[in-house]
Amino acid sequence: MFASTTRCVTLKCRTVRYKSSFAVALETASKLVSPRLLWNNPISLVSNEMNTLAKNIMALIGSGHPTLNRVTSYYFETEGKKVRPLLVLLLSRALSEIPLKERDNIPIDTTDVPEDPMYSKLSSNSSLFDVPVKSISPLHILHGIKPLNPLTKGPEPITQPEFDQERGILPKQRRLAEIVEMIHTASLLHDDVIDYSDTRRGRPSGNVAFSNKMAVLAGDFLLGRATVAISRLKNPEVVELMSNSIANLVEGEFMQLKNMAVEDQPLVGSKNDKILPPPSKKLELKEHDYRVATPEATGSFSHEEVINIAFEYYLHKTYLKTAALISKSSRAAAILSGARDPVIEECYSFGRNIGICFQLVDDLLDFSVSAKDLGKPAGADLKLGIATAPVLFAWKEDPSLGPLIKRNFSEPGDVEKTVKSVQDHDGVGKTMEFAKEYRNKALQNLKNALPESDCRSALEFLTNSIVTRKK
Repeated sequence: MFASTTRCVTLKCRTVRYKSSFAVALETASKLVSPRLLWNNPISLVSNEMNTLAKNIMALIGSGHPTLNRVTSYYFETEGKKVRPLLVLLLSRALSEIPLKERDNIPIDTTDVPEDPMYSKLSSNSSLFDVPVKSISPLHILHGIKPLNPLTKGPEPITQPEFDQERGILPKQRRLAEIVEMIHTASLLHDDVIDYSDTRRGRPSGNVAFSNKMAVLAGDFLLGRATVAISRLKNPEVVELMSNSIANLVEGEFMQLKNMAVEDQPLVGSKNDKILPPPSKKLELKEHDYRVATPEATGSFSHEEVINIAFEYYLHKTYLKTAALISKSSRAAAILSGARDPVIEECYSFGRNIGICFQLVDDLLDFSVSAKDLGKPAGADLKLGIATAPVLFAWKEDPSLGPLIKRNFSEPGDVEKTVKSVQDHDGVGKTMEFAKEYRNKALQNLKNALPESDCRSALEFLTNSIVTRKK
């Protein structure tokens, strides 16, 4: 309709561009409808909680051993993305915009909230806003040390910032954000050992800076402290959700030991194609809902069907490794807010979709961004024998990649050939489009679950920013 929205006037050596009246009007209108926070950092909406996040975590995980303290605090010292706690805090505040009369779904005990299930008598003295650390074992019992032990000063008492009711984030939701970051950081310590990483967030990884043994033990310690913090939330469903998210991380790592749903595929990272001992069958273990296909079964499938199986396997693994923690913490935040079931389900789906989107982008960045910009080794997945979405999209067009994927790129030239195939068949671009599909689903979840607010806009802004991030 409009052939041009600008006109140019040349004045000697420079060209001056004048915007048409239509372009000026369009720009002005866009500013009127753009959320204020798009020009600022969304973190500003939960700045108090984000600024005290690391300090509160340090109070939760402090031990009597200085070296253990040094290792466990190592990753908290750096400026990481902290996407997971940020999502929990913003979602918690956005949930508070739902009228209190519509947040009456949680089985509330008297230590957490007023007796009135409709929250009609909230006040600054209400137990709804109490710090969730009352009526628990004292820290010297949990830490196994005496307060006056001459070898250590003992852990400092946990201090909580004054709760601001205007911000709407409950103390338990703030604690949930801290727990999420503890679990995630523990997984980073373990992952860097498993993946032989040498850098993390632009500096030596924990296993390099200390040792594999110290990194693994520090990760275990973090998970132990996180479990204590989870139990203090005193909501059975939330405790179950967050505890199970830890198990999901391990399940995802085991799924990543194989690229395909084939029983005889060698394990990723195994030496000399290590063959596992057969099961003793002394114990009858119920199989997981996921069934591993046999070589004979996959042999009877078409190439397209094998690709579909591989993608299902990849997405299930991605959910367990990355999206489970985000989705279950999002669900937990909704439960703690008292939201009704439809909102809880949408929040869970939001976390699942944004988590898968995040991992898809992470996998494509491994092919498109340098190690310096990424903050960790680039191309690491292929070197570890792991086939991610860009490779699976290339395999769909290039069947010759199948044997390479099955042997985990273990032979000379496998990695180089795979990289070229990904480039030739636009594996990165197709992965980006796939990530955008999950981005769009997550945005719809937010609209379905939450009323309009600055915090919902911030969540939408962060969701959109995932597909444009460079590290």
